[in-house]
Amino acid sequence: MQSWALVTGATSGIGESFTRLLAENNYNIVLVARDLPRLQERATGLEAKFNIKTHLIQADLATDSGCSSVEQYIANNHIDVLINNAGFGINKAFTLSQLDAEQQLLDVLVRTPMRLMHVALPLMKQRNKGVIINVSSVASFIAGGTYSASKSYLTVLSESVHTELAGTNVKISALCPGFTRTEFHQRGRMSMKGLPSFLWLDSDELVAKAWSDALKGEAISIPGWQYQLLVFLIKRLPRSIVRKVGMNVRKKQRTK
Repeated sequence: MQSWALVTGATSGIGESFTRLLAENNYNIVLVARDLPRLQERATGLEAKFNIKTHLIQADLATDSGCSSVEQYIANNHIDVLINNAGFGINKAFTLSQLDAEQQLLDVLVRTPMRLMHVALPLMKQRNKGVIINVSSVASFIAGGTYSASKSYLTVLSESVHTELAGTNVKISALCPGFTRTEFHQRGRMSMKGLPSFLWLDSDELVAKAWSDALKGEAISIPGWQYQLLVFLIKRLPRSIVRKVGMNVRKKQRTK
């Protein structure tokens, strides 16, 4: 039986890097995103370069119908790898943001990966084989608004399920990258002025590390020495300092 991987947010950034890495490892790819022309373009490129099969799911994961369409596909098809990558950020303080936008963020970053995992895991357990990588963030270790809170949920859930499935051949891992050169910050209209170049990560490199770490059974993957050091410090600093630093970072991102 041919192996299939499903990637949400598959048309750009970390998700797009995952589609190429998995295709290079002979996985057929189910690409999930909102933009159908970009989905078709990515699928055509993957099929031509790697000689694999693709399947497209056009879905807005902020909606119940979009999430349900992917759930149903996972329930009815053999999926060996699930990459929960889709996400976005809000460029406003919580007290100034629109409630609808906050709900959409919660639905995409928390509701959707939780539901897709809940559908995929029983099937993977039954086969005693599978890999799930949840794309979280180093923001999950700080206090930086609802984005941090949502990513904290994803990191902790990944750790919990990783422990629950210890001793099986089902691998669960949270990928916690720092600032990465993708479209994420532009789409969120976030200012990244003045950020030192050494803090930027390469999407292909961090995805390669995340895949390697997941296969080795690591619960959390933190690419880059700079972010490994940062998380080491965060875990040892007084929480009051961590809160201030987290909110200061968010304020700078909101300044255009």
